[in-house]
Amino acid sequence: MSDNIRTTKRILSSVKGLSAHLQEGEQPLLNLPAIWDGGRTTDENQPPRSMPCDVILTNQRLFGYVYTTFPRERLFLDALSLAEINNVTLRQKSFEPVFRELLVSNGQRKVYIRAPRKKIEVLYAAVRAAIEDGATTPHTTFSNEQAEESAQAPQTPQEPQTFPIAQADPEPASRTPRTTPIYGRQEIRTPFESSSLAITLLFVGGIILEIGGVSIWSATGSTQTGLPLCVAGFVSVMTAIFTRMRRK
Repeated sequence: MSDNIRTTKRILSSVKGLSAHLQEGEQPLLNLPAIWDGGRTTDENQPPRSMPCDVILTNQRLFGYVYTTFPRERLFLDALSLAEINNVTLRQKSFEPVFRELLVSNGQRKVYIRAPRKKIEVLYAAVRAAIEDGATTPHTTFSNEQAEESAQAPQTPQEPQTFPIAQADPEPASRTPRTTPIYGRQEIRTPFESSSLAITLLFVGGIILEIGGVSIWSATGSTQTGLPLCVAGFVSVMTAIFTRMRRK
């Protein structure tokens, strides 16, 4: 219990202003830096959002959070209720060696969370554990080490638990059975020429060609030597920019 309290206090002290935005009885379980992309949604009234932020997992919600006061006060908070989540999928795109993507959906909208592989594995394991254990252990907290162990350990079916009945439910018919979320892993294959790695290589290579062309032009004074490199670099940079815009 002391470890749980320390984890909660650490999150509340490290994430500025978080305590003011927690709901009644809500307890932080895990936080990590990531990119929260809620732009691909079926809700037409919600504006597209892609935000580098702290991803916070509590015993009630999963949300992206940023709060700053300088140079002006700005708050970003976009949340999904754990009780409404029905799909959690860990996605790996080809030719993206660093980042992985976690798809979380409640049936009405989809959120894509991007982070390095190790962190996204931790988040996937923690979200799954929080959803599955929420009904019986609503105040469980996860450290990064505990979530990593959960991500690496094989999934085994849990034994059913029984509890003594303290009081009869006055309205048993009013409760709706909760749908079990779907968990999975997905590998997405994309052409190399349209991948993020190819766009990055093309952009960086174009910059290098432009710098090299200007340097050679200045050193030798030969237009025939430096100008073709500058033109090739400019074409590479513009191609990378247009390809990136077309992907969006």
